[in-house]
Amino acid sequence: MKTKQKWFQNPTLVIAIVIIALIVLMAAVAFLWTPMDPERMDTAHRFALPSAQHLLGTDQFGRDVLSRIMVGSQNALLVGLISVSLGSIVGIFIGAVAGMANSKISTVIMRFIDGLMAFPGILLAMMLVAIIGKGLINAAIAIAVFMVPSFARVVYTMVLDIKSRLYIKACRSYGCTPIRLVVVHMIPDMLPRLITQFTASIGGAILTESSLSFLGLGIQPPSPSWGMMLSETRQFILSYPYVAIAPGVVLLITVLGFNLLGDALNDMLIGRD
Repeated sequence: MKTKQKWFQNPTLVIAIVIIALIVLMAAVAFLWTPMDPERMDTAHRFALPSAQHLLGTDQFGRDVLSRIMVGSQNALLVGLISVSLGSIVGIFIGAVAGMANSKISTVIMRFIDGLMAFPGILLAMMLVAIIGKGLINAAIAIAVFMVPSFARVVYTMVLDIKSRLYIKACRSYGCTPIRLVVVHMIPDMLPRLITQFTASIGGAILTESSLSFLGLGIQPPSPSWGMMLSETRQFILSYPYVAIAPGVVLLITVLGFNLLGDALNDMLIGRD
């Protein structure tokens, strides 16, 4: 009971949960209903001011901004979850192999990981998208690749620490295989750190997807993306600021929500004091 009270008394966690719940709710509602067709153009009502009919106004093609933001939330969450899930799975595998392998193999693997980490994330994603092509799935794969090094480095460090503990040595003496050691005995010890890494990474993945879409390399029209909405309206921002402010604010709040969640979970699960 005290543990539950402690969790819900953490203001950062409560704020993060509220923000993420609202974004998820918006994405869920968009599957069933949007105020307008997000792809329908109405040039007679270009740059309509926010009103009862268009709560956030319309863009340069007369499309309803709120409807496009709602559908864009689906794409943002989908890319974030897919990319971080793929990146974490591959990164955990690579980090575990490097941590359990002999020094020569470990050195080769980790130098390769260091090489990937040397590239700025957005630059690496841009290079990969240029090779494999544009689109939602390809953007998610490209973002997943630059997520791999962070998870691999975290797991590698933890495996080196855990495998020197007495209970691991005892398991080895009983003939426990390296795979069983990692899956059954090490992963449970790593879960708090991996959970915080996973949640915090989703915000970064969503921001990277928006950056790719802003540059025209991510989600392609007519499917809405927050980054693409910002890109399409950047030349009108001085005359019609409300068109660009809305997707920018939603993007900011979403990334903030996942970052706060990762920070709160880090405090609660790992005890960063």
